[in-house]
Amino acid sequence: MRRKLKVAFVCVHNACRSQIAEALGKHLASDVFECYSAGTKIRDSIQPDAVRLVKEKYGIDMEKTQFPKLLEDIPQPDILITMGCDVECPTLACAYREDWGLKDPSGMQDAAFQNIIRQIEENVRILRARVLENDACFTKP
Repeated sequence: MRRKLKVAFVCVHNACRSQIAEALGKHLASDVFECYSAGTKIRDSIQPDAVRLVKEKYGIDMEKTQFPKLLEDIPQPDILITMGCDVECPTLACAYREDWGLKDPSGMQDAAFQNIIRQIEENVRILRARVLENDACFTKP
């Protein structure tokens, strides 16, 4: 039986994009990898527009299933996905890392959030397929 890889979705505040990625990762790929999100700083809560729009589209209530976390609050990942930082991106030791380069939609209209959510969904699906195809390239030798 294959070991599930650990995927960490990371941004600075762990309040929006990384939380969306954790929710969609659990929803779309929990059969392939375990998902976590974290940041170097945290806010008191998840961004309300992200919570509302993810709940509307997927029926996932992030306020009930997730909370803001720091990097030290999650297990060491096999795969580190940074969301796209306007400042230096947080890092963790991992076997594989990539940056999704997503703009933070906080303070923008719903259309911006919906676009980011759509991009995150697509990226999670692609990552899931890549891991299924060859998980060995995502683990330390």
